[in-house]
Formats: sequence, structure tokens, C-alpha cells
Amino acid sequence: MVSPLLLSSVLAVFHGFALAAKPTAPSIAMGWYAGWHGANVDPVFGISQIPWDRYTHMAYSFAETTPDVRLVTLNGSEPELMPQFVSAAHAHGVKALVTVGGWTGSRYWSSNIATAANRTAFVNTLVSLATQYNLDGLDFDWEYPSASGIGCNTNSPSDTANFLSFIQELRQDPVGAKLILSAATAITPFIDADGNPSADVSEFAKVLDHIALMVYDVGGEWSPVVSPNGPLKDACAPADFQQGSATSAVDAWHAAGMPLNQIVLGVPSYGHSFAVATSDAFKNGSKTELALYAPFNATAAPAGDAWDDTPGIDECGIFEAQGGVIQFWGLIEQGYLNADGSVKDGVPYLYDTCSETPYVYNMTTEVMISFDNAKSFAAKGKFIKSQALAGFAVWEAGGDSNNVLVDSIREAAGFL
Repeated sequence: MVSPLLLSSVLAVFHGFALAAKPTAPSIAMGWYAGWHGANVDPVFGISQIPWDRYTHMAYSFAETTPDVRLVTLNGSEPELMPQFVSAAHAHGVKALVTVGGWTGSRYWSSNIATAANRTAFVNTLVSLATQYNLDGLDFDWEYPSASGIGCNTNSPSDTANFLSFIQELRQDPVGAKLILSAATAITPFIDADGNPSADVSEFAKVLDHIALMVYDVGGEWSPVVSPNGPLKDACAPADFQQGSATSAVDAWHAAGMPLNQIVLGVPSYGHSFAVATSDAFKNGSKTELALYAPFNATAAPAGDAWDDTPGIDECGIFEAQGGVIQFWGLIEQGYLNADGSVKDGVPYLYDTCSETPYVYNMTTEVMISFDNAKSFAAKGKFIKSQALAGFAVWEAGGDSNNVLVDSIREAAGFL
């Protein structure tokens, strides 16, 4: 006969295992707010239009690095809106952050933290920024340590080590110690001094609250064929077209020492356009079933929507063609989708069950678009829940329409 005391102890142990095994609910529903879309554009996505009740964190983008380590600039992102942004966030119980860097704003990250003196100065610069605007946190979007990024970034093999030292010093600051510190990252761990993804990022986990894996722009006009923008999976794709995915990104970062409950899944509210001849757009010559991995004309640059980048000279002095980026609302505006996000009758459509992403095609303009919809966001939400990740982050909050995307991922991920 088992004694009551022994039985009680055994049950307590099993109960402890059950509690430990129960996945925690996600806690971070984050959006990035592009300040330049808050004024002087059409359509404007104003601060009052942010669906604050759908988010826990919102990051104003971007504070860009400059050659002067004592200065970051909001000049490209409507700085006069920042106080309104922070005030509105706090009024709705949302954490207000600012994102430092971005694609065009990361050019001086490397030089700004290359020496001990510069790191101390940059800590003071960002602490002053956080204090000036009463921010709850800082989000670091360095694209990318030890790489040229846009093409003219300062960079060094020591970037990742210096980045860690910088964040550690920021954590020692009385203000920095209280801030939420996060990083928007590539789908592979930070590049080490040998040019490889870091095998151990556990020290970053000690000083960052979370990272947001930017699982978007995985496929685009730089790809060999029409590819998914933000694939959930890619191991099921042909080997030549496996470019990375949410699954591989989480696996890589977690294997390198980042806890799952500190990983946020970055998700896109936009898609990429490709010039695809009708003869290549459909499977087996049909006019009903879209083909996966269709070849496209890389010399043609389809226009996206009103927010798309126009052709011109970039910050590095290099000519860049039309961006071809189309927001979720742009897909509705241009007649691909209905207001509820469903596909309009007569529009060629494919949902790829490998990448868990959709495609649409315009037979008149011969443009194919890879994008995300409510179904793909739900798949990503279920993945967040199954992996017990910290949550999601949408680039950008203004790309959604009628909260179709954010509501879908919230529900699937288990947000109440």
C-alpha cells in the first residue's frame, strides 16, 4: 500500500511537470509605426488611426544613426509627431519605443559603437533620447552587424562583439536599466568575427528583453524566381528555392541560445510584385491554377501602391528601381481583394501550403504578387502559440486594413 505522504509527493511532482509543460501565452503584440506615413503622404496613417487596443508595444520608426555619435535623427520620420505618439500610446496602456536604425538609418551603427569611448557616448545619446520623449524602450534595428546592409554602411568584423558591449553598458546606466530593450534581427544570428552566424547569442539574451525576427523580404526581386515574402516554412520547397523561413529562423536563434520566450516573430503587412508573363504564371499552361516559383522579368519593375518607393538615387548614391511593394490595403484598393481580405471573384489566386503564403495575379498587367493574408497570419499565430514564442511584431502597423491581419494573428496566437 502506498502511503498518503508518498502519493501526495508523487502527485505534486507530476503536477509540477504539468505546470512546467504548459506553454505560456504570448505577451507581446508589437507594431512598428512609420513616422513618415503620419503626415504629408496619401494616404496618411495618422496616430489616431493606430488600433491601439490590438497592440501591447508600438515602436516609432526611425531614429537614424549619423556620423556624429552624439546625434541620432528623426528628420526623415516627422519628429514633431513623436510626442503625440508617446502620449497616445501611454493613454492606451501601450509601451512606446523608438526604433534606432532601419535600412537607410544603420549606416553609422558600426562606427558609433566601434570604441569604448564611442559606446559610452552612444549610450548617453540614446538615454537622452529616451528621456526627452518619455519612452518605455529602445528597439535596435541594425541592418546588419558585420555587413554592408544598404551598401554603404560602416562595418567591421567586431560589430557583433561591440554591439553586445554597447547593450551591456546601456543596461548599466540607471535609465537604460529600466528600459525595454529589443532588437529587430535577420533570420540568422548576428554575424561573428569569422563571417558566420554566431553559435552563441546567450549573452544577448541576458541584456535584451526580446528580439523580433524580421521574417519578411525573404523573397523579392533579388530572388531567382517568384518567392514568398514571409514564409512560415521552406524545408518543403525545392532545395534551390529554400531561402529561409520563420521556422528555420526560430530554430537557428534558439539553437544559438536565445530562449523561445524572448523571440518575437516579425510578420509583414505587405507583399512584393513581380513581372510574370501569362505563359509562365499558370501551371501546365492552364489559366486557372497559378504556378509556384514562376520565372519573372527582373529588368521590369512593377509599381506597388501609393506608399511604394519610386525610382531614384538611394542614400549610397546608387540608382534603385521601383520598389514593387504593395500594402495589404493596396491589394484591396487595386481590386485583388475584397474589404474583408477575401479574394475577389475572377482574380487568379494560390495559397502555397509549403510556405503558408498566398499569391495573386493580374492577367492584364502580368503582375504576380506574393503577400500575406488572414489565413497566413493565422498560420503564423498558431506557430507562435505552438512554439511558446513571446508574440509577434508587424511591419508596419499602417499596412493592415480593417484590422484583418492583426486580428487574425492575435486570435490564432492566443491573445485574449
